[in-house]
Amino acid sequence: MLKEGKLKLVEPSEAIKESYIKKSESNLASAKILLEHDKLEEAISMAYYSMYSILTALLFKTGIKCENHSASILLLKKVFEIENYSINDAKRERIDKQYYAGFSIAKQDVNDTIQAAENFNNKMLDFISRLGSQKIKAYRKRFENIMSKN
Repeated sequence: MLKEGKLKLVEPSEAIKESYIKKSESNLASAKILLEHDKLEEAISMAYYSMYSILTALLFKTGIKCENHSASILLLKKVFEIENYSINDAKRERIDKQYYAGFSIAKQDVNDTIQAAENFNNKMLDFISRLGSQKIKAYRKRFENIMSKN
């Protein structure tokens, strides 16, 4: 991914960060609407994409470009030292529901995923809001160190 330019340091961008926060909010609102209309599979996907968009906002806030979902989730843990269980679980659920047939899905499970997305997004927004220039520099340096080892 490094060689292909899909994972690299870029200039931190408030504008791109804000656009991904808005996308995250829209995806979460869509998940709730889909749940209300018993579109459970689609609601799971939108809840996950809400989480992924807020993660992407964090990456652009710190000037990290990553075009791979799994790598972005791994960076959350490795660079920012934030547990990534909930987004990993949501990703797995999205893949199961989006790509495979023959499963059953309960409305309560979707509701739980949406709640997990809300919690994750709130934690991420709080984390992003507390990022100053010194912390951003430190995270960028940690990213460089991790990438130089690979």
